[in-house]
Amino acid sequence: MEYAALLMFLAVFGFLLLGYPVALTLAGTSLITAGLTVLFGYLDAAFLYALPNRLFGIMTNQTLIAVPLFVLMGVILERSRIAEDLLDAMTRAFGRLPGGLGLAVCLVGMMMAASTGIVGATVVTMGLMALPTMLRAGYHPALATGTICATGTLGQIIPPSIALVLLGDVISSGYQQAQLSLGIFNPKSISVGDLFAGAMVPGLLLVGLYSLYILTIGLVKPSLAPPADLPKVPLGQLIKSAVPPLALIILVLGAIIAGAATPTEAAGVGALGALGLAVFRRTMRFDELKAGLVATTETTCMVFFILIGASLFSLVFRGLGGDEIVAHLFDQMPGGVFGAMIIVMAVIFLLGFILDFIEITFVVVPIVGPILMAMGVDPIWLGIMIAVNLQTSFLTPPFGFALFYLRGVAKDTVQTTDLYWGVLPFIAIQILVLVCLAWQPALATWLPGLIYGS
Repeated sequence: MEYAALLMFLAVFGFLLLGYPVALTLAGTSLITAGLTVLFGYLDAAFLYALPNRLFGIMTNQTLIAVPLFVLMGVILERSRIAEDLLDAMTRAFGRLPGGLGLAVCLVGMMMAASTGIVGATVVTMGLMALPTMLRAGYHPALATGTICATGTLGQIIPPSIALVLLGDVISSGYQQAQLSLGIFNPKSISVGDLFAGAMVPGLLLVGLYSLYILTIGLVKPSLAPPADLPKVPLGQLIKSAVPPLALIILVLGAIIAGAATPTEAAGVGALGALGLAVFRRTMRFDELKAGLVATTETTCMVFFILIGASLFSLVFRGLGGDEIVAHLFDQMPGGVFGAMIIVMAVIFLLGFILDFIEITFVVVPIVGPILMAMGVDPIWLGIMIAVNLQTSFLTPPFGFALFYLRGVAKDTVQTTDLYWGVLPFIAIQILVLVCLAWQPALATWLPGLIYGS
């Protein structure tokens, strides 16, 4: 029974592959395992008394309140057609250049990623708005779909990202746990702002490399990304479409990084600001606002329901000594910390095919994160590596989530093979960024150190 924790871990993924809901699978498998191990005397039932405290900790976690507020901010910007107006203005501004439409999609995708923070929402929205325009302009379907899928996944790494908010909270708890395991009883902490600052350079690097690739294709093979015959956009309209959402994003992100506001406070300002933009531009009806609030509530409930199930899972997993087994396995791996890091990155990459980032963040990271950080891995660098890794896995055929999202909205306008071939260059770019991060961790740690002096 010493491997009961690992068997429970495998059982969870077995049930997920069968299609059972994530939250119920986590909680149900954990309760069944706990009941059996208590019955046979391998787990003390008193260990489960800690569960109410864990759930109360979730309810009182100030950082997690930012999740529904950031979701609401993105939903309002999307449903009020502010993002649609921005895409229209940017495509008309850059579309006459070879590869210009792709560049516009990349830049708008970056801004939408910063506002919505959810991969599925960005890919679907960009697929509905940008894909028909790119195909009508004569873009090769593989390049068009690859660009949309890749820029849609920027919501994983471009702050203020919901993925980074959740990951930051988990990494922070794991970092304190790692220090306590090393006998440091006055542990340091990291914040979501640290992760936001750490993600800036890698995120902008990805956007820059995406843009460079698209423009290079437009110059070298203009038949794949021809100039579009679009009317010019007046400068006033471009400013009106681009400046307000960009200013809102800079305000929210700047307040967090500068330490002027917590992520929750900044998220509240962002949601209110997005609502103010929609009211000022008179682009959102009451029924759309109601639908946006319902969508925000559904997303928030899903996140917290999964978090509750994951809390029960991690409690039973640790009660059965699962963290000690994983730590022992890491100690036995060849290559020490480097070997353990490679294994963890490979496992997270593969799990990204079948699990969303929320499940991986709440289930896998709390298990491996404290062990890696106790081995000396920098918490900010670890968080950014995981975020970029998950972003890459969401693009990889045949199971990448971004491919499924775009396949659902593209219908018969593109072939599935075009989707697969189109994302391969962008996957290569993301792997290059991962290698650069592994080679130069300062890409993730330099800016937080400069801002916060840590």
